[in-house]
Parts: sequence; structure tokens; C-alpha cells
Amino acid sequence: MSKAAKPKVAMTGAERESFEAAKKALAGAKRILISGHLSPDGDSLGSMIALSRLLTAAGWQAFATADVNALGKLKFLDGVNDIIPVRKLKRRKFDLFIAVDCAAFSRMPPEVKPVAEKLPCICIDHHVTNDGTFGIAQIVDPAASSAGELVWRFAKWMDWKLDKTVAEALWVSIVTDTGRFAYDSTRPGTMRTAADLLKYGVRTALINDIIYGTFSSKAIGLKRIAWRSLHIWKNRKVAEVTLSRDDFRAVRGTKADAEDVIEIPRSVVRNEIALFFYQIPDRTKETRCSIRTRGDLDATVLAAKFGGGGHVKAAGCTINAPLAKAKRMMRSAVKEMFKSACRKTSKIQPITVKAEKPAEPAAAPSDVSAPGQQTVAQPAQAAANGQGGAS
Repeated sequence: MSKAAKPKVAMTGAERESFEAAKKALAGAKRILISGHLSPDGDSLGSMIALSRLLTAAGWQAFATADVNALGKLKFLDGVNDIIPVRKLKRRKFDLFIAVDCAAFSRMPPEVKPVAEKLPCICIDHHVTNDGTFGIAQIVDPAASSAGELVWRFAKWMDWKLDKTVAEALWVSIVTDTGRFAYDSTRPGTMRTAADLLKYGVRTALINDIIYGTFSSKAIGLKRIAWRSLHIWKNRKVAEVTLSRDDFRAVRGTKADAEDVIEIPRSVVRNEIALFFYQIPDRTKETRCSIRTRGDLDATVLAAKFGGGGHVKAAGCTINAPLAKAKRMMRSAVKEMFKSACRKTSKIQPITVKAEKPAEPAAAPSDVSAPGQQTVAQPAQAAANGQGGAS
């Protein structure tokens, strides 16, 4: 294959400063650990694989880590076999940590957090809720389509050499977080990045077929259950689906098998807010919620009320409450949003509810509790998926 021409990358002064800071942090490191958020999506995993391979080729000892049992269909990517399972981190030594597609230790796998907290950190992220204070160097751009796009920009600035494995990993990062270039996050720079990646022989048709064209029996089973749970209200403006722990256990599925379940409520005509409530088997009693919005509704407004975050049209949060109560809390927040004239993320107050009773009966879908006194919101595992890469 002939040598690909180096594309011109427009750069602001602030971006140049962030790249310089990251370069300085890398200069003093030898062994680097790279992690994304819990239950990595295409952007998180693709960025990790690409960055670890780029760094290794440039002379560092770089290792990506993830729960390899939670990758789902993304296991097809070259480079997955080089990932260190999170359970094997304890005996490893590192001198630098790089967080991709997340900006808080609370969003990382629990096995990664104690290791990462002891190391200097570089953050590469594109979430609008990232305040740019996580780590000693931050490559943060909320206007970027994906963390993968930022990895590509940094790699070009560092004059690192890409190969097919890196290009395919970054392609997956970008296509999954832009909805195959359909979301508002797709910018001219996104397309220039994609065009450069195509020069390395990215198998676009195969990747599209694996991610969007074929589904396992577990994924199909979860979708069937989710369709039966579909609840539409507020004159079709709000739609929601639910998967409980028992639902996941019934098909022996994981969160990776339910990555696009959020598209079920989002597909309802006139839908403005789509919600996906789910509980991961065998973790905690918490409830997670993926949020998608349309129009001038900001998904981060809802997510931030429960300590979550993400993007304007795609966000997520973790609610420290049983499923029935979590749904009532979120529905109350949705009603408040429709009544409020302010739909931006500024001055957001956490939602408060009454202290939980030892045993709470399941509530009817239309039940919505009023705010009470005790705060139960906790930092979110706002993972990334869908438009903008939120959970």
C-alpha cells in the first residue's frame, strides 16, 4: 500500500496547548495504562485499542484494559486480544494513566479505579459535561464527534503512523458515536478524519454488517422483552422501555447485548424524550437510565439531576434506587423539564426523594413520586452509546 498523504489538520491555540501538555506527560512515562468507561461502547473501545497500538509503535509500553466479557459484538476488532482483563490489573505496574471517553474515576470499571487514582492522568474526552479539570493534561473538545476523532487528531499532530488495525478501531469509534454520520455531532472535520482512515483499507461493509446488520439470539431476546415493556406518555412526546435483572438473566444477556435498545422508544413518532431503564445483573441494586432527546431538549439536564452526564442529545445516569422508584424519579424530572423554560445544564440541582422503606411495592407505570428530603443521587456510570456516546 502506498504511503497515505498526511492531511492538513486545522488547530486552535487551545488545542495546541492541550496537545503540548499531553506530549509533556507522555515524555516522562514508560508504562501506560489506558481505560475507558464501564461497559465500553464502540467509541471507548476503539479509542483504547487505537491509542495503545499507536503508543506501542512509537516506543512506549502501552496497555488497554477492559472487562473483556462485556464487549459483545465489538470483540471482532483486531487488537481485542491484546487487552488486559480488568481482573488482572493488580499485579501490573504503570507510571501513567490515560482515560478515553470518560472524565471521572466513578465511571470506570471498579477494578481500574484504585490503579488509576495513583497515577498521573491524561484525559481524552468529548462529553459536554466534562469540565476540563480531570487529569494533569486534558484533550477535551465537546464539539468533536467522538473520542476517536480526538485520538486521530493527536496522532496526526504527534506524527504517529497509523495502520489498518488503528484505522478500523477509530472508524468504529466514529461511526458508532455519530450514528453512521447521521447525528448532529458529524462535522466537516469528522468527515476529513473518516476520509483519512479509509486510506488504510478499513472494511466498512463488514464492520457495518457486524455492528448494525446482525444480532445474536440474546440481543433479539432482550429486544423482544423491551418491546413488550414500551410505555408511551405525554402525548407521545415521551417513550420508555425497561429491562430488569431478571430479563437479562432470562436470556443470559449482558449490557453489550442491549446497546441499541434505546432506539425502540426513540423510534416512536413525535418522540422528544426516549428513556431506557435497566439493571445490570449481579452488580448493585442501582438502576441505570439511557436518555435520548430531540429538539431543544437537553439530555444532560435530566442526567445531571442524578449525577450523570453525556451530550446534549444523548446522556445517561445511575440512580441509586430500585427500578420502580428510579422510574418515578426520572418521570418527575421529565415533567419538570417540560414545565421549565430553562433547558440548559447550568444551575442544576440534584433530585431529592424520601428515604426508602425496607420493602417497596412495584408502582404502576403512571405513578410519579414527588421530591422529598433525602438526596439519593450518586455519580453516574454514564457510559457511552448511541448519539454522542452516552449510556
